[in-house]
This record gives sequence, C-alpha cells and structure tokens, in this order.
Amino acid sequence: MIAIQTLEDLLLLRESVALECKLAAGRDGKGALPDDFWPTYSAFANTNGGVVLLGVREKNGGFVLEGVQTPDKIRTELFNNLNNRQKVSANLLVDSDVQEFTLEGKTLLLIEIPRASRQQRPVFLTLNPLAGHTYRRFNEGDHTLPDEEVKRMLAEQVEDSRDDRILVGYGIGDLDVETFRAYRQVFSNRDPGHPWNSLDDQEFLRQIGGWRRDRETNEAGLTLAGLLMFGQMVTIQEALPHYMLDYQERPEAKTERRWIDRLTLDGKWSGNLYDFYRKVYLKLTADLKVPFQLEKGERQDETPVHVALREALANVLVHADYTDRASVLVVKRPDMFGFRNPGLMRIPVEVALQGGEPDCRNRTLHKMFRLVGVGEQAGTGIPRILQGWKAQHWNPPKLYESTTPYNQTLLELRMIDLFPEQVIQGLRARFGGDFDPMPYEERVALALAASEGTVNHARLCAVSSAHPVDISRTLQHLTQMGMLESTGGRGAIYHLPGMALPTPEDVFGPPLASLLPRQDLIPSSPDLGASSPVLPASSQVFPHLRDAQGCLLSEQLPLPVINDLGLLDPALRAALEALARVPRDKKKVEREVLERVLLDICKGHYLTLQCLAELVNRRPESLRNGYLSRMVRTRSLSLAFPTTPTHERQAYCTTSSLPPTSEGGA
Repeated sequence: MIAIQTLEDLLLLRESVALECKLAAGRDGKGALPDDFWPTYSAFANTNGGVVLLGVREKNGGFVLEGVQTPDKIRTELFNNLNNRQKVSANLLVDSDVQEFTLEGKTLLLIEIPRASRQQRPVFLTLNPLAGHTYRRFNEGDHTLPDEEVKRMLAEQVEDSRDDRILVGYGIGDLDVETFRAYRQVFSNRDPGHPWNSLDDQEFLRQIGGWRRDRETNEAGLTLAGLLMFGQMVTIQEALPHYMLDYQERPEAKTERRWIDRLTLDGKWSGNLYDFYRKVYLKLTADLKVPFQLEKGERQDETPVHVALREALANVLVHADYTDRASVLVVKRPDMFGFRNPGLMRIPVEVALQGGEPDCRNRTLHKMFRLVGVGEQAGTGIPRILQGWKAQHWNPPKLYESTTPYNQTLLELRMIDLFPEQVIQGLRARFGGDFDPMPYEERVALALAASEGTVNHARLCAVSSAHPVDISRTLQHLTQMGMLESTGGRGAIYHLPGMALPTPEDVFGPPLASLLPRQDLIPSSPDLGASSPVLPASSQVFPHLRDAQGCLLSEQLPLPVINDLGLLDPALRAALEALARVPRDKKKVEREVLERVLLDICKGHYLTLQCLAELVNRRPESLRNGYLSRMVRTRSLSLAFPTTPTHERQAYCTTSSLPPTSEGGA
C-alpha cells in the first residue's frame, strides 16, 4: 500500500511509478469520476500498472491540490462501473486499492491500478475490444492499440502454450532429417537406457510433443513446435511469414550494425531452432576462458557464464512470439551479449527476475530443450542468468520490454565491472570513511554518477533490484546529505557536487531572439514602410572557436558540436548528407534504417536537433519524440545537455563516441 503524507511523497511517487493526476471536479464542481479515467485504467492495466490521483492537478512540474468534495460518491461510482461489463471488461481493483487521505487540508483519492494478468488482458472499454477500445501506456499518454495487437493479446489470453497447435497439411517429410537425427543422438547419449530410444521417428516425435492427435476432431499431424524445432526454413516460413533468426558478432563495443560473423536465414543451413541453438551457443562461448576446476573428481568444462549464456539463448527461443514482426536477434560484442525476442513478457519483469512463476509462451519447445539438458521449465532461467553474472561481479543483466517499433523483449548481459576500481578510489578520496559503510544502492548511485557523469531514477532501476520507491528515497537521501546534486523536476538528473553540467546557453550563447532588436524600437516611415531588422551573422551570434571543419568547440563538452550546416566544411557536409541519403529521399523508411542513419551521422560529434532534422528531412519534434528520445533511453545516443532534454537546441552524439567518464544523461 502506498503511503502519502507530504507533497514530497508525491514527488517520490511520480518518479517511481506511472502516475496520472485528474481533478475529478465534475460538471457541478462537487466531484465525479472523470470520463478520461477509463482510458487510463485500460492503459495501466494493459501495460505495467500505475496510480491515478484524483483531486490533484500537475502544473509546471509541481502539484496543485484541489481536493474532492464527495469521495464516497466517487468510490461508489468507480466500483459500480468496474463491475459493469458494458463499461469495462475486467475489475482489477479491491477496496484496499482505493485510498482516501488528506494532504494540506484537501481530501484526495489514490487509485492503484495493477498490471492485468495474461488471462485478463486485454482490458478494454465497452463490449468490443477492437475499433479503438483497448489502450496501452506509451511514455506519459494513453494510446489506442491497433486491432492486430489486440487480437494477439486475445490469443495469448486463451492459449497457455502457443506452439502445440496441429499444422494441417504438414508432416514428418517437412522436417530436416539431419537436425532430427542429431537431436535423437543427444537424447540417447544423455540417457542410453531411456525407452524412447527404441521408438520409430513418428512415435518419438509424439512423445516429445512434435506430433499429436486431437482426440475430439481426430485431426493429427506435426505441431508448430515440431516444425520450429526441426523443420526446414522454407516450410517454417510458409507457416510463419515473419519468422526470422539472426546472430551477429560485432567487432567493437558500439551499436553499429557492422559484423565480422553472422548466422541468419540465408538458405545455407536448415534454419530451424535446434540448429540455430547448437551453432550460436558454440559461437557465444568460443572465447570464454574455462578455469581448471574439479567436482567429484571430474573436470568441469563450464563456468557460471556458460550456464547463463545457455539459459539466455534458450529463453530467447522458447519465449518468442513467432507471429510477431520482430526477429529473434542475438548479438555478441567484446563488452556484452544481447538477446531479443519478438513479443512482450507474459509476466511482469520484476516477477521474472525473482523466478519461480513460469509462464512460457512455447511450452512444448521448452520441453524439447529440457529433454536434451537445456533449461528446467521451473521459472529459474532468469535467476540463473543473474547468478552467473553476479559470480563475475559484472553489471547486473538488464531485462526490459519495448513496444516500438514492434513488441519485443530484450536482455543485455554486459561484461563490465559495476564498480571500476579507479572510480571507487575516487569516491573514497572524495567522501572519506563515509563511503564504504553506505547501503549498496547508495554506493551504486554514486559510482554511476562518478563513472557516467550523471545518474537518474531509470538508470538506477536498471542496475538495482530495489523497489522503485526505495530508489527514489535513496536519491533523495544522497541529495540531502550533499553527496549528489539534482537538476530538473520530473525525471531529475543527479550528479556529484561541484560538477557543472553544460547548458545550451553555456555552449551556444543566448538564443537568437534575444539578440534581435525589439520591434517597438524599430523606426518606421509611412513612405518606405517598416525598416527591416538587420540579422546578426552566424559568426556574431556564435562567436566561439570552431575547428577546421566548421564544428563548434566548447570546454564544457567532450566532442565538437555541429549546430549550423551552412558553416561546415563542404566535404564533411557532403559526407553527412550521403549517410542520410535514404531518409532524405524517402518519407517512409523502416525504423531500424532511420535509427542506423542517426547513429552513423552522430558518430564522433554532437549534432543539434535542427541539424539532425534537416539532414534526415524530418520535422524536429516528430524526430525527437519518435526516435531520439527512445535512443537516449536505450543509451545508444547521449545528450549534450542532460538537464534540459527537450531544449530546442539539444544536441546528440553516439554514446560509444564519448570518453568513458563523459556519458550524457538518459
């Protein structure tokens, strides 16, 4: 239960959860449940839950308490509508989810909306889930879901396993013989005396779930799991047009798409999941050092990292929604391993991290992998991955969901020490004996601020298992102790004391408008008309040092800044325009294509929003809202000015271009 006693608690709550404030004054001013509560209810339920505060108005990053006059009436109206199927499809609330409390003499209502379970989603308005009656939360707004996505939710709701359906017209002849033989050999080697070893292929396939008969319809044939696990690429793509597997080994710790090794569906191998797993696992573990270790007198050839990678690779394959549009993607870089599967998680991320509540999307596939020693079907996969990484004292794995451009779940396993020794020594020198006795989350916050320049609530959540509210209190306590300083209201940025974060004014000088003469001071003549103001030249507006290529140099930033394409060396401008040629010429391009272009043109320097928009031929606001903000959140791009993320003169560079201690805030 959330406890609100002061306005400060409201600020903490706003940083910790999705929060929506509504006045609830009603037409007569005496109080009523607002109509726009219901899209928010649907959106929170279909995303990750959230809190609605009735009687509060947000203004300029703060709260204005208006209060509600008839809380009992609003509570009654709320539950009456929740239990009315013509209003909303599911009631997720109990009495304790609706709290009445008084703050500064005003009565407020707090409604805590949980995330709906898979069996309850989609939560929709009216009796029809389609045609714009189902919502999801994106950023800070409630948005209707397209019918295709709603239908996918409905399928997830009723199908405990998505891979056990019988494929009419498909049979054992559609399997890759070599893959199936290899699987049977591994199965036999693990348990030579198993009775299934003597079965013929079809019966063995039936025992493991790759072939079955429907007793009601008498329909029999290959299951989707059987085809995915052992099928031929062309046949699999006939059944699943969006099916795509991709492994890439990239040579540098960068987000660029260049690779030195790739395995994808190119017709040179079977293209099924079992072969993909066998080939990719060997590639992932090829460079891992295996220390000499004995257990019960036998040498152990696997480390906790091997186990973690095996679980991660199996997880990405058995949890994928192969009807969705994203591909299965596995990336190996010198600094990390990355895994992406199409489809969102069936349980909340925090539940998956704790383990013990399995809800696998493809249970038959999971069973097939378990029978050859991969995975346990007990909800322990993610905890085992966490344990493997913790054993190396590496940055904790990051598990998260994304809905743009398609539904996908991502797992990042970074091989980076969470506490680099030089950073810890610097913090000990700064804070003396106060640092080591501090709680773990506080030391992590300070280490991130020292190594990355800034830290915020979202970043700390990514590397800590603490509750979001406790993380908010951690940041607040460090600020009160003078160990961190904060800038900004909602989504505050924190940094070490005395560390001046640059602002656009520091780098570019005052806005152009402030340098122009005021219109009321410009003389005019009835004969000649109003005199035209003389605009200062760019060199007058920005009288700063520029390098030979026309880029702005500033002591406050680690990289040069491109803020005016007209001042660039023609060769550099031509090179940038060549990199941006595809989006410059086409209005519609794939998201991945435009993101790749943005990374290419932001490499090695900062580019202002206006220059970026001009290069890729997009409107600045749509470019920032649709692409740049997300790329900053995923840390592929960094901000020049983290304290003012939406400033009109904000500039962006690739995070990989920055020195290790200069990463811009997210």
